[in-house]
Amino acid sequence: MLSQAIDSGRRISGHILTLFLFTKSDVLTTLIPITLFAFAAAPHPHLARIPHTIIWIWMHLLKFDISNQIQDPEEDRRNKPDRPLPAGRITTENAADVRWLLVPICLAFSAEYGGLALASSICFEALSIWYNDFGGHKVGISKNLLTAAGYMFMEVGATIVAGSSPCIDSIGARAIIFSCAVFATTLHAQDFKDEEGDRLTGRRTLVTLFPTFARMSMMIGIPLWSFCLSRLWKMDDICSAAFVTYGMVVGARFMVYRNATADRQSCKLYSVSDLKSLKIEPVHLLF
Repeated sequence: MLSQAIDSGRRISGHILTLFLFTKSDVLTTLIPITLFAFAAAPHPHLARIPHTIIWIWMHLLKFDISNQIQDPEEDRRNKPDRPLPAGRITTENAADVRWLLVPICLAFSAEYGGLALASSICFEALSIWYNDFGGHKVGISKNLLTAAGYMFMEVGATIVAGSSPCIDSIGARAIIFSCAVFATTLHAQDFKDEEGDRLTGRRTLVTLFPTFARMSMMIGIPLWSFCLSRLWKMDDICSAAFVTYGMVVGARFMVYRNATADRQSCKLYSVSDLKSLKIEPVHLLF
């Protein structure tokens, strides 16, 4: 009995690890930033909602990542062999089953928090199908716009889950809108680290089509957004200077350091920039 229990525990922990590996690369770039965003943007955030918010974001992220990674396992076999499919931890068919099983689960989970959270989940799923199943990720402009819209709906849903209100106030709505604008114009920051693989598969991103322009747009766009948003939220001069300086450093990294390892680090630093779309004021968390 004890050995059976141990074996069952190992199998369960193995399945959990497999699910985590689908989303591993997005923990620092998506899960943590959107969680912080949600609690800063929610009109009445509660610390008790932190686990709810993290689980909501992770489940939607997992559903999207599985859908994305089953499209071309051979590409991951060459470029990202530690992912579950090329590593042989799960078959493509079983991964697809998990992906579609997550759809009703995510919708039911979202419905617990009201109509706006449910609508966000539905829209995110529609964009996921467009992006992954209908080739939206294969062209640079549509990839940026679809991903920015996907982030927007995820931020809307996460903000609702993080707070005690089924609605978002004007400050939160403005933060989400500007976050979407920042993503739409700079999200190709995430494509630099995958440039070699994208070229091999013929994917037409802004980075593969216009590599010099793409890097220059990061050098200019990130500090420019930092300045504009610091003015929008009426930050003091010291904080404004710090955010703009940070944006200049991150933007310059994309121009100066041009290998895959450096681009991965630059992408992680870029992800922090999304938090600049928030109102910079103390957030009062209610227990």
